[in-house]
Amino acid sequence: QVQLVESGGGSVQAGGSLRLSCEASRLTYRWYCMGWFRQAPGKEREGVAAINSVGTTRYADSVKGRFTISQDNAKNTLYLQIYSLKPEDTATYYCAARLGADCYLDSVAFNYWGQGTQVTVSS
Repeated sequence: QVQLVESGGGSVQAGGSLRLSCEASRLTYRWYCMGWFRQAPGKEREGVAAINSVGTTRYADSVKGRFTISQDNAKNTLYLQIYSLKPEDTATYYCAARLGADCYLDSVAFNYWGQGTQVTVSS
């Protein structure tokens, strides 16, 4: 069973930066996709970025240029670097994984989820 644990959330002022981390255990598969999703109160879960096992990335249009997804295979860790934070980025951010190299920002395609980390951006 794949386990995902997020960290790195917090409260920041608009314009600041954060780096979220997701440590994955038991993700010992050749082909996989890992992604970051977020959910604000009263809103649907939104995919923001994804990366597969060969490093192909995908971003939501709303975050392109401000969010960077990366992975450190040696540490089994996924990252999401967020720059120029805006109040509308306030949400719980979730790490997710699925088996297979196909990598789309569709939450229903992901089988494994972390517990989430809260990001709050004040103006």
